[in-house]
Parts: sequence; structure tokens; C-alpha cells
Amino acid sequence: MLEMTREEFEELVAEALDRIPPELTRLMDNVAVFVEDEPPADDPELLGLYEGTPLTERGEWYAGVLPDRITIYRGPTLRFCETRDDVVAETEVTVVHEIAHHFGIDDARLHALGYG
Repeated sequence: MLEMTREEFEELVAEALDRIPPELTRLMDNVAVFVEDEPPADDPELLGLYEGTPLTERGEWYAGVLPDRITIYRGPTLRFCETRDDVVAETEVTVVHEIAHHFGIDDARLHALGYG
């Protein structure tokens, strides 16, 4: 398994977030991004997870709720990748994939766009 500290991995996630176009980040609303070492035990290969209500499903009822949560998982990403460059690329794909869920884009469309 490739070695990378949590701090190094968090920096890669931050850099991936910085590469999201400002036009999109301005539209993101009530969402927080986290890094965790491992995903839930029932899905050990999960690289990222979006939990919340996509922007496309929010209505007048949406007020006073906790932020949506995007979690990027370090362990499975490092096990999946062979090189640091692979980790950089996979982290960016995972971050974009989870942010796309915040915008209401489903897995089928993401796979068609190459963010599967």
C-alpha cells in the first residue's frame, strides 16, 4: 500500500477543492468536506461519500438543517492507487464526483462523464 500521511492527503483534497471552478463553488450551499481514514465497514472500498439533500431537491422546507457532508476516505484511495500521481488524480475525481452529487447529478451521469 502506498504511504501518505493524513496531513498530506488532506492537502490533496484541499488542492482538488481549489481546482473546482469558482462559478461552481459559489453555488455550493451548506456543505462541508471531511477526510476520514476509513469508510464504513460495510463498504470498505468506498473512496468518497455524499450525505445530504442535493440542491435540486431543496425546497421551501429547507432551512435550519445541518450541512451536507462530503467525506473523502484516505485508506481505500491509497490501497487503490499505485503512485502519488495516481492518488492526486483519483482524489480529484472523487472530490468532483461527490460535489456533483451535491448538485443533484447521479452516478449514471457521472460514469458517462468519466467521473465514475
